[in-house]
Amino acid sequence: MKNQIIATVTFLIIVSLPTSVKAANYDHIRQLLSTKQCQKCNLSNAGLVMADLSGANLQGANLAGANLSRANLTGADLRGANLKGASLFGVNLREAKLNGANLEGADLRNTYLNNVELKEANFNGANFQGAMGIPVQIAKPEDFYAWGLAEAEKGNLKPAIDYFTQAIALKPEYAGAYLSRGVAHYQSLDRKSALEDALIAQKLFKDQDNASGSLTVQAFILELKTPYGEKINAGKPSFFDFVGSLGSVLLQFLPF
Repeated sequence: MKNQIIATVTFLIIVSLPTSVKAANYDHIRQLLSTKQCQKCNLSNAGLVMADLSGANLQGANLAGANLSRANLTGADLRGANLKGASLFGVNLREAKLNGANLEGADLRNTYLNNVELKEANFNGANFQGAMGIPVQIAKPEDFYAWGLAEAEKGNLKPAIDYFTQAIALKPEYAGAYLSRGVAHYQSLDRKSALEDALIAQKLFKDQDNASGSLTVQAFILELKTPYGEKINAGKPSFFDFVGSLGSVLLQFLPF
């Protein structure tokens, strides 16, 4: 019965692919799904959406252009694998081995990357938006800052704060990240943390002779020290009601 199910699933995966991209080897897909052992297999452009591949051995496999969205690759061995242009949206890659893998242009949005091994892996052009547990060695402080701003704009304040924190960990003098994290704390109704970040940002902007940043953070500190009862608009403060007047300034801390 198990083999019959695997054969049926594999058949549906193959026939669902457009003719122009039927590059994956049928036997290799069947082997992977039945044994989770598929070293150096040809799985290019294969449709493996939501596949349970936890612990799978895919060393040196060709997964270029494959659709692995929301698959479970926990602890999978992908050393030396070709994942160029692959869709890994929402994939669980916790503790996976990606040493020497090629993930150029891969879609890694909303993936889970905790404790991933990635020595000499190629992530050029990969999209990490919304990914969790991004190792600091594969992203620049400005990348984390940009992701933080994007999450904050969508109202996702906890991820935004996490991204700003990662930017600060990589670049402790990143005044803009402190300011932005402070504003995110403010929207989360955590004035104490917001003020702490604002004061650090104020000192850093002053030390860096950044007049624009200094004026911005001074305005924010004044906002923080104004009691809620004295606000024109009562109720929960809106992140972008406040940042709307600071948006152009915050973007200055995101080099292009």
